[in-house]
Amino acid sequence: MSLRIFNTLSGRAEVFEPLGTPVRIYCCGMTPKFHPHIGHARLFVDVDFMRRTLEHLGYEVRHVQNFTDIDDKTILRAEEEGITAEEVARKYTESYFASMAQLAVKPADEYPTVTGYMERIIQFVERLVEKGFGYVVGGDVWFSVSRFPDYGKLSGRAGDAGLIGVRKDLEPGKRDPRDFALWKAAKPGEPSWRSPWGPGRPGWHIECSTMVRETLGDQIDIHCGAEDLIFPHHENEIAQSEALTGLEPFAKYWPHVGWVTAEGEKMSHSLWNFVTLQDVLERFDPAAVRLFLLQTHYRSPLAFSEEGLAASSRSLPALRAAYGQEENVPGVAEISSESALHLLQRFDAQLEDDFNSPGAVGVMFETAHEVNRASDADRDQVRAVLRRMVEVLGLPLSARRSEPASTETILLIEFLIELRAELRQEKQWVLADKVRDGLKALGIVLKDGPQGTIWEREDREGRSAVI
Repeated sequence: MSLRIFNTLSGRAEVFEPLGTPVRIYCCGMTPKFHPHIGHARLFVDVDFMRRTLEHLGYEVRHVQNFTDIDDKTILRAEEEGITAEEVARKYTESYFASMAQLAVKPADEYPTVTGYMERIIQFVERLVEKGFGYVVGGDVWFSVSRFPDYGKLSGRAGDAGLIGVRKDLEPGKRDPRDFALWKAAKPGEPSWRSPWGPGRPGWHIECSTMVRETLGDQIDIHCGAEDLIFPHHENEIAQSEALTGLEPFAKYWPHVGWVTAEGEKMSHSLWNFVTLQDVLERFDPAAVRLFLLQTHYRSPLAFSEEGLAASSRSLPALRAAYGQEENVPGVAEISSESALHLLQRFDAQLEDDFNSPGAVGVMFETAHEVNRASDADRDQVRAVLRRMVEVLGLPLSARRSEPASTETILLIEFLIELRAELRQEKQWVLADKVRDGLKALGIVLKDGPQGTIWEREDREGRSAVI
């Protein structure tokens, strides 16, 4: 079986055939205007899993991820916090790296920034104007969509469909409502850079086109990002890049990561319906957070749920026990056990099926159970396979916040929860409360929800921390 990737550009899963070596991946990164939230974590964990999968399957990878370190929103945040836009970008970029390290997201090979590539961005815009794809109006420069016949091929928004979500009222000098900014004249008091068209700063889309070209070349293998970037951001990237170079495709494969939702809406900074990673990682084991994210396929929407995080937390003790502490476990290349090799083959089949992380997680847990069932001769080899699976999934099993409860303790707590549920069903409220209060006295807090009861261990300061 070969790796297949669902490509937004074609609308179907395609066999992965890289342009060359190394495989070149670009991911649209954060605008560092606040602490990253769980939606950001989902994108970057999924892209990290894609990278780990490619490396596991034998590909050499070069991974680039940008930071949009100057933007309307970073400027607004700077005004709110009384610091410069540069200080805002630095502060929240550092927050990103701290959270991603806890989630075991491997560092990209390069992190270009808009301010760091400003001269190249201006040169890119100049070339588009020279080739007739850009036009100047005062201090602004616009991309002429009508000059690029393939516009809409990624999103399917060709012709009038390209007007959906676009301002219909023409800004001064703009020729077509679909045209988008390559360069914006500076507003009073805003950070700006000198250009042939006067002081200003880039449009959003030209930034990524330039950073891709400067770090990875004119054509790349995989361009990642969240699904809300398909239009207009990624559509506009394609138009700019292919207009400049005359080469297509700009990116061969476009896998897009689904949204994380909170109460039915996309989680975002602008809606203030987000949960920061800092908050989540203070209360949940990083391995549980990463496991929770990977248990949904990257293309599917993911509803944020503390119950889901708690369930992932409860599965970790058994996984850690199977993973073991032994140092003399053989390498995967040394494995001869048929049962171990079969498990690894099944795991790889899930990876090759469009980065099927939930399927891979399922095989991993099956392998963890097999460690306990395997014969003495096979156990170390099955454990070696399990460790490889954990590595590919990127689960930071050593990064737990505290010692986990033993399997026997977990079984006892869950038995008492079932007993309490039966007592409540029989309306024996006093006894049910006695079970709850007894567990609380031992530091175990019960939380009742629509999907049942979850339990957490309370720390010495009275805060809950899921085991």
